[in-house]
Amino acid sequence: MRDYIKKWTLMRTLRLIIGIVIVVQGIHDSQWMLVGLGAIFSLMPLFNISMCGIGGCEVPQQRPKRRITEDVNYEEVK
Repeated sequence: MRDYIKKWTLMRTLRLIIGIVIVVQGIHDSQWMLVGLGAIFSLMPLFNISMCGIGGCEVPQQRPKRRITEDVNYEEVK
């Protein structure tokens, strides 16, 4: 259990708190769509899943390949 709690970050805790607040507010206002949305926001930090999935938001760090350019010879047409 300690290992599970050690991996919690500020953002993960904040998402859980926001999810719980949304669920409570949805129940209070009888807005069941809001309860479902809050449940999703609450389950995401509990299962440690994020919006990006498995590195889906990461931009690859590839340098563009250098092109070897050749001189082009043009003929003048009269």
